[in-house]
Amino acid sequence: MKRLLVLVATLLFVSMSAAAASAGPYAPVNRPGPRLSVPIADLQAAVRCTPSAYGSQREVALFVPGTGVGPDEAYSWNWFRALDRIGHPYCAVTLPGSSVGDVQVSAEYVVHAIRHTHAVSRGKIAVIGHSQGGVSARFALRFWPDTRAMVADHIGLAAVNHGSDQNDSLYPNGNGPAFALQLKTTAKFIEATNSRQETFAGISYTSLSTTHDQFVTPAGTTDVHGPASRVANISLQDVCPQNVADHITIGTSDALAYALTMNAITRNGPANPAEIPASLCSQQNMPGVDPDTVVDDLATFLKAATDVIAAAPVSATEPALKPYVFARG
Repeated sequence: MKRLLVLVATLLFVSMSAAAASAGPYAPVNRPGPRLSVPIADLQAAVRCTPSAYGSQREVALFVPGTGVGPDEAYSWNWFRALDRIGHPYCAVTLPGSSVGDVQVSAEYVVHAIRHTHAVSRGKIAVIGHSQGGVSARFALRFWPDTRAMVADHIGLAAVNHGSDQNDSLYPNGNGPAFALQLKTTAKFIEATNSRQETFAGISYTSLSTTHDQFVTPAGTTDVHGPASRVANISLQDVCPQNVADHITIGTSDALAYALTMNAITRNGPANPAEIPASLCSQQNMPGVDPDTVVDDLATFLKAATDVIAAAPVSATEPALKPYVFARG
């Protein structure tokens, strides 16, 4: 009997030690978030909403752009046109420096944008983030728990949820844009974002990826982990094998990514590929995209992003995590 008690105690200690190790030094998930450090005037100026978002009875979409672009470059020629046509309300947030600096600062803008969009809509909202925009939104949800009750859906379009080994290869010893160092697979920022738990009750998570992604690699790094009833990790090629979307088009022009996103924000739960008609696989461009100008639109988007990234200040090391990230912060 004594040996049995010793064995049980040992197993319990090992289990508790493993749980502590997975949590690392990071803050408990329900500790209130810190006061935002960005001036309120800057936060307020960064969010804009359609008139239909005010008092809406529908799930308002909040768009968070990826690296190097603002909402106009990212969404005005595609998503905004598509939602305007069907009268679906939306908001968008402009991130500082087009998101080439510290992602922790960008996340503060997302926190305010979530609170603002929820306040004006008076209901739960959908957060839609492309690339870095998907993970900056998850960082906001992780360290500002009050925002979770405001969000019904988180949709990541090729979100860098677990970093990218391309960043590992490009910046093995630092000396890159701040955001790129924070989005390495070994980055402390990524570790903190995913600490303790990756998803939260009450929010449905849809993470869309493509096997043709040229920036967020390897396949599967976009996936988030949580209850199957509330998490859908979907490769576009698992739905439509011939889909050719890459990292840029999955967030800007792809018809299937649009359909799955709209499916997610108009149903209870994450996107369900079974509800997408097979005929959609023959479509390339989402509603709102002009087939006569899409090549130029994509080129403009890519040039805007690459120019901003090329001009970004170089950091020797990953920006230090803020004190609030830690259990003893």
